[in-house]
Amino acid sequence: MPAHLRDDQSSSLASDLLGRLATSKQISCGLCRRVFRHAILRLGMLLAVVLSWVGWLEAAERPHVILVMADDQGWGETSYNHHPLLKTPNLDHLAASGLRFDRFYAGAPVCSPTRASVLTGRSNNRTGVQSHGYALRRQEKTLSVALREAGYRTGHFGKWHLNGLRGPGVPVLSDDSHHPGVFGFEEWLSVTNFFDRDPILGRRGTFEEYRGDSSEIVVEEALKFITDCVRNQQPSLTVIWFGTPHSPFRADPSDLEPFAELYKDSKHHYGELVAMDRSIGRLQTRLGELNITENTVLWFCSDNGGLPKIQPETVGGLRGFKSSLYEGGLRVPCVVQWPARITAGRITAVPACTMDIFPTLVDALQLPPECMLSPQDGESLLPLFEKDLERRAKPIPFNCFNQSAWIDNDYKLLHVGKRNPQFELYNLRQDPAEKRNLLQSHPQVATRMQAELASWLEGLQASVAGQDYPERTVLPGEPEPQFWMEVDAYRPYFDEWRNRPEYESRLKSARSSR
Repeated sequence: MPAHLRDDQSSSLASDLLGRLATSKQISCGLCRRVFRHAILRLGMLLAVVLSWVGWLEAAERPHVILVMADDQGWGETSYNHHPLLKTPNLDHLAASGLRFDRFYAGAPVCSPTRASVLTGRSNNRTGVQSHGYALRRQEKTLSVALREAGYRTGHFGKWHLNGLRGPGVPVLSDDSHHPGVFGFEEWLSVTNFFDRDPILGRRGTFEEYRGDSSEIVVEEALKFITDCVRNQQPSLTVIWFGTPHSPFRADPSDLEPFAELYKDSKHHYGELVAMDRSIGRLQTRLGELNITENTVLWFCSDNGGLPKIQPETVGGLRGFKSSLYEGGLRVPCVVQWPARITAGRITAVPACTMDIFPTLVDALQLPPECMLSPQDGESLLPLFEKDLERRAKPIPFNCFNQSAWIDNDYKLLHVGKRNPQFELYNLRQDPAEKRNLLQSHPQVATRMQAELASWLEGLQASVAGQDYPERTVLPGEPEPQFWMEVDAYRPYFDEWRNRPEYESRLKSARSSR
């Protein structure tokens, strides 16, 4: 019996069967009809119970999904990647319990574009998110909508940055045209951009003030949502987007001790990561208490590469930092834990990216492919979850700041340079630090990859023009990036916020509405 059949449908089946039997020539006497009516009604009740159990089992078999993303954590900022000072015991434990990706890429070298790639499975410029602070087009199909329509409860907690607002994070407003609910999140406690200690967050637009470390706060709030879903036997998608370790750096004094010899910014930067790691430990502990660890997909990564000017350096010896298409700007820590499907302690060097998250979950949950908008730039990693692979089938594309990169397993082609872009080619297996440009010595590889990139860029331009949408154009009403200090709806809060450290410099000369 199909699991999607529910109590009202089973009652209808019973009534229909009863009607057929009652009019049958073989059951002519009144006594017989009454006996059969009673039997069929009992059968209908039993059928309803059976189907409710089938539905419960179906929900129980569907995994909970938790997507966790750091803000500006570089590839080298874990102890499992041999950072000289920072200890991340909980990320280390997560890596030992799941599948660790040593070549995982953010969808772009800055935050908003990568977030768009997570929710859509598409390269950022297809979605309208050209750089940080651009709004995600409402015509895009999102992961959160797909899972909500599949019966999942959906929640977003933390940094949003897909509504066209720039500046330090403020609570997302209930009438924001691009708040998380517009894109499929039923529950949301969200802030426009990076946020720090003692944050103000927006719960579906209602402002709430908190005390403490921002990472620990959003994990605790997310766990309340997850706990409620478990108690109500509902599968859940929970997106936790930290504000750590983005500037301004403000760590708890108790987290600074290991970094006492560092200067202020570096000290607080790493102190924030200590707290973030602790919050991941709290998340794992609570999942165990709820007895859902086994069938929960817990996917951790960062939104772009590490920051410059932090010591010890953040990118583990890679070239470049945040905002760069070199490895240091794109390669990020990543671990996926799903004990029901992933053997613990595995490490892969197969390249993967944030565009893969949506198609992987569609594959794992057996959702219809049409819940994703085409063309997709990611691919399902489900085969890699189940066994070791050597290669990726689909190249990984990047285009940001009018520069491009194209990763095809060992090789990476770049077209970079602000004034006079030039092609560069690297073998990342042999040269992860991108020191030896192979463009001249490997002309066949370079020519092939240049042609592939050119073809992809041509398709990208069609997406930018809106030709992927049913309307074949971008509908009006998508906002241009602006600072929230220019939004009238926030002006009533200016006087109250002037002394907050994250807003102080931005509001010195801003005019309030009072």
